[in-house]
Amino acid sequence: MAAMLPAMPPLRALLEPAETLLIALAGGVAFTLLGFPAGLVSGSVLAVAAAALFGRPVRVPIPLARVCYVIVGILLGAVVTPQTVKGFITWPVSVALLVVASVCMLVATTSYLRVVHRWDRLSALMAASPGSMVQVIALSTELGADLRAIAIVQTVRVLLLTIGIPGGLALFGLVAPAIPVARGAAPSSPGELAVVIAVATATALVMARLRFPGGLLFGAMAGSGVLHGTGLVVAVLPWGIGSAAVIVLGAVVGSRFANTTFRLIVGYLGAAFGSFAVSLSIATFFALIVAHFFPFSIANVVVAFSPGAQDTMMVLALALHLDPVFVGAHHIARFLVVTFSVAIAARRIVKEKKGP
Repeated sequence: MAAMLPAMPPLRALLEPAETLLIALAGGVAFTLLGFPAGLVSGSVLAVAAAALFGRPVRVPIPLARVCYVIVGILLGAVVTPQTVKGFITWPVSVALLVVASVCMLVATTSYLRVVHRWDRLSALMAASPGSMVQVIALSTELGADLRAIAIVQTVRVLLLTIGIPGGLALFGLVAPAIPVARGAAPSSPGELAVVIAVATATALVMARLRFPGGLLFGAMAGSGVLHGTGLVVAVLPWGIGSAAVIVLGAVVGSRFANTTFRLIVGYLGAAFGSFAVSLSIATFFALIVAHFFPFSIANVVVAFSPGAQDTMMVLALALHLDPVFVGAHHIARFLVVTFSVAIAARRIVKEKKGP
């Protein structure tokens, strides 16, 4: 009779995620109370990353992370209005400049890692990729690049951007005011909320099925954005649900440092900080050009041009109350350019290695 009972999950499998989420919550709340911009996401990332480096077994269940990506996507789409959608056609020059910036970042950072740190061409290319981390890890595994070095350089860059952007914007007084969403003041009807959740979940699953990086977040944002941008619905999720989702996703970013030692990170710190400085300098140069010639909020431009992971930058955009349509459009453009450029260049390098 006892053999027929379902096995109970090990206590450790429950305690590790619970501890991770508590650490993320403590970090997010602490940063928020200190008045740090985007404190929920920055605090949770830093707290969980620190716990991982000190040997704590940090872990976030994948199903929970996926649900939170959909929730954040719904929230991002909810601030889209018919007016912001109309503004999309006014950004072609800005998007074109971002494409040029992405190519420049890729070439300059690859060259830096090759010349200064003597990395092989393939590993340098993968570590230099501004975003598209999932694709980079997959290609690195398939083509035999130095996966450990690439993962550390990529993760350190995302961590520095997630913590540094809010602090930098606040330091220079450039944090954008919250986008006014008057419709959110009225209670959201359960029927409209159900429609938004159903449509956003469906579009998220479709984009994830198509293997679009950040597909759950961008798909949910697209579904929610269409409904809100066309004025079909005005329902928004409760603030508490969105805050919880942001904290969980901050924990996901911080947990990338699991099973990483201080000694291992120190060995790659030069490459990580140096490559970050190169890519950030180029991104800053192009962001300043856009901010000078166009009437866009500097905070929107900074996050749109930042060389971070698409999903993480969109979570940051939400936390800083930025325009998700503007930021999302630029990150999608960068993703497409980087995806094809890195894949083509990587396979060419491997082909040249093998010879005729």
